[in-house]
Amino acid sequence: MFSTWQKEKATAALVDEAQAVADKLADAKPHQVESRAAAARFWAAFHLAEGRDLYAMSEWKSEAVAKFASTAQASITAMRKKRDYDSSDGLAVWLHTARALNESRVAPAVRDIWQHLMDAGPNADSMAEELILDAGLPMDKGRRVPDGL
Repeated sequence: MFSTWQKEKATAALVDEAQAVADKLADAKPHQVESRAAAARFWAAFHLAEGRDLYAMSEWKSEAVAKFASTAQASITAMRKKRDYDSSDGLAVWLHTARALNESRVAPAVRDIWQHLMDAGPNADSMAEELILDAGLPMDKGRRVPDGL
């Protein structure tokens, strides 16, 4: 019984965390949303260059999604210590996406996050392309919502 309560509390925390990001994006200035959208796209290109298509994460085994989430969380923590907030916020989008794929109650908030990113202005695309080119990564297919959301 205690274990069930702990799991429920942990799931509620994940939902609240994703909803807080969605709410923050809803109230953000356009350039902040564009920056988050660009950084999320950069991380997708980064992982694609390493052979992991984040947009197809819904097709991964749940263990691989959980491993990605764990690794992403550690990377985000390290980036935030270095005050690299824009990049860490972009990777956090993918962390929430992974969580949504493994816990359906997180999905509505993550869909809201992605809707805000899709509604970002055109500067998001040029910023993403610049980040991708500066890192020497192959160009991606453009802004889109991950499969399964």
